[in-house]
Amino acid sequence: MGRAVSDRFKNNSSPLEDAIQFQDRITLSAVTIAVEKASAVLAFQPIVQSQSTKVPAFYEGLIRIIDDSGRLVPLRDFMPQAETTELGRKIDCLSLSLGLKTLVEDPSLRLSINMSARSIQYPDWINTLRRGIFDDPMVGERLILEITESSAMGMPNEVQGFMAEVQSYGISLALDDFGAGYTSFRYLRDFCFDMIKIDGQFIRSIAANPDNQILTRALQSIAHHFDMFTVAESVETADDASFLIDLGIDCLQGYYFGAPTIAPPWKKPPSRAVR
Repeated sequence: MGRAVSDRFKNNSSPLEDAIQFQDRITLSAVTIAVEKASAVLAFQPIVQSQSTKVPAFYEGLIRIIDDSGRLVPLRDFMPQAETTELGRKIDCLSLSLGLKTLVEDPSLRLSINMSARSIQYPDWINTLRRGIFDDPMVGERLILEITESSAMGMPNEVQGFMAEVQSYGISLALDDFGAGYTSFRYLRDFCFDMIKIDGQFIRSIAANPDNQILTRALQSIAHHFDMFTVAESVETADDASFLIDLGIDCLQGYYFGAPTIAPPWKKPPSRAVR
């Protein structure tokens, strides 16, 4: 029996599982190389106010890694594995750097950027933020940092100390994927998030799903009790949007209002001259 086959029996793995693990290693390697080269862009998705859905209140900048072939690597292909590693911290650094650059280029823009609470203690990340604020202090007032719920609740003391610094720069903080994890309401009481983004699993098909309606009402009530703005993620239909507006959700985000796009939506192409 060959060694590879023997190892497979020891690990109780199948050929399909081996192939998936092999592909994961290739993807992570390609992403690591791309991140070292800063080969990435942001894709922008609008977030609209419930009372004025035609004009975005702000945009979320979502990192897109470009591999050596020029392909945009989907986050789902690498982020779960990279999240707890230094690669995840470097991706957060790159995302923040691109976000700050975008804000400097357009003084009228407000932008949210994703991060893990694990990046709070990563020197390169916090130094990137401080340099950006030092170079242009007004940038902070237009920057929103979205911290994933699962990472924030795992590091409550670090998050609280971090909040004190970044909010002194005028930066807003959002708790991302609210309801997806096991929130400690004791910590939520002590945190000072400006907004809460309700996880998409509670929003999809909400107009026809009584369970999602009850859960979203509860999450909204918690957010408003702590004076936090509410954003509904993954709004995909007119019926869902209408229900959420009637419910009193403050802002809406999802494919119904616009998909993430690499071309900045706020930059209109120049009109062709009329002869």
